[in-house]
Amino acid sequence: MSRPPLRRALSCVLSAVAIGTLWPAVPASSTEQRGVPLSQLRVVNTEIAAGLDRPTAIAALPDGGLLINEKRGTIRAYNPRTGLATRPVLDIRDRVSETENERGLLGLAIPADHARSKVIYVAYTRKSDEAVTLSRFRLDTRREEVLLAQDHSEFGNHNGGNIAFGSDGFLYFGIGDGGSGGDPLGTGQNLNTLLGKILRLDVSRTCGALKYCVPRDNPFVGVPGTKAEIWSWGLRNPWRFSFDRANGSLWIGDVGQGRFEEVDHIGARQGGVNFGWSCMEGPNVFDQTRCDPNAKYTAPVFHYLSGTEGCAVIGGHVYRGSRFAGLAGGTYVATDYCSGTAFGIRANADGTHTSATIGTFPTDVSALGVDVNGELFMVDDIPGRLHKLTFERVR
Repeated sequence: MSRPPLRRALSCVLSAVAIGTLWPAVPASSTEQRGVPLSQLRVVNTEIAAGLDRPTAIAALPDGGLLINEKRGTIRAYNPRTGLATRPVLDIRDRVSETENERGLLGLAIPADHARSKVIYVAYTRKSDEAVTLSRFRLDTRREEVLLAQDHSEFGNHNGGNIAFGSDGFLYFGIGDGGSGGDPLGTGQNLNTLLGKILRLDVSRTCGALKYCVPRDNPFVGVPGTKAEIWSWGLRNPWRFSFDRANGSLWIGDVGQGRFEEVDHIGARQGGVNFGWSCMEGPNVFDQTRCDPNAKYTAPVFHYLSGTEGCAVIGGHVYRGSRFAGLAGGTYVATDYCSGTAFGIRANADGTHTSATIGTFPTDVSALGVDVNGELFMVDDIPGRLHKLTFERVR
């Protein structure tokens, strides 16, 4: 059966402390270190493994290896010494829906206690009803515990599905606006739905009928007519977001409607931010009827033209590894699914951001990730390859 390229769909498209995060603390000197000017920086990809089946996400193991999602519902392990394992560490194809191009096994997060607990968290579209589903698995027993399921049956695109632990130990979960084009369900600016949002959950505890707890400092706790799980809103399809391990800030690649692709950046404790969709698309008004004159919309820190400069932004990570710290320290690396352009973005001390093109990747990149040491990796969709990223200085 032929598989349509992701570009068509995307472009339309314990306590919290005990859970913690997988990353070791970054020394203060590393958080202050700046790389060379972006005009002198180049990122280079090197293929290190092949044979993946439509990979969608990368997560770091505490032993230096990686786990990689495959869209069909399998997770494969990569070890730097032995390569890509043939046998999946988890196979849930019996419950994962692939009825549409953007449905499948979408997100993967590994808690800090993984070496002891053997627990991982995954997000996928559920075969029984197409709901975007967040689950906890124990790899040694294959036991699943469904934590949250959001109905997403009307349209097959804009599922989101990224999950990641923040520096606060809570699990963040991105869900798209519900699909189609132009936000026909009106979810982006509706706080009474989880669609078009990034959620913040305490998955170390249960509260009442919930399989998780809502952190007390979530911005909409106790606000009538809202969902308390919401951390940020006004998003179209936050396919990939990540946290800067040095300062906990949140970087989001939000796929555009057709005019602009955008990258958003907010602080570690900056909850309640409205990124504007579907009033705004990138820096411009998209639908005036969806705009509230009393609302505060937070503009992207980087945007580019969709259709001419790319088709679907693939959000990446801030480089905080040690090998290239003097070159690329503090540089957020992202790309576009269709163009393969490698973008470098840096947050400046005055709150502004600097950006530049810093290389060219293969097209069809579906996700970027980091290992436990902060080194960067990426996977491409249809070719099914894993690449390691390195940096060099050009003059």
